[in-house]
Amino acid sequence: MNIIEQSDDDILAIAHPMWDDLIRYSNEGEYGKLIRNFSYDMLFGLNEVEIGKQFAKSELTRSLDPSYDFLGLIRRGEHVTVLYRVKSTKKEGEWLGRLVLGYNKEEEVKIYGASIF
Repeated sequence: MNIIEQSDDDILAIAHPMWDDLIRYSNEGEYGKLIRNFSYDMLFGLNEVEIGKQFAKSELTRSLDPSYDFLGLIRRGEHVTVLYRVKSTKKEGEWLGRLVLGYNKEEEVKIYGASIF
């Protein structure tokens, strides 16, 4: 199955709860819970020490506003990118949130990329 064949509504029904979890666990500094929906490929490429430092030192990753605006979907290959406008509860301004989803070998939707910039 290819996620790009799913309807917008079907993708968003999966994406929004995953994004909610990423924001919640980022704010709480719960690394183990944050990565629970990451794909094997994404987990394999992570440097856990660096991720831990980011949580400890980054005001933004620990102060994400749980309210966000959905901006759109980009379908490419076997992945869909979900874009969000994100704010902080402590820093002024807006950031672009990016969530990349796709199916793994077990036909489960997993996170293949996630960032805020």
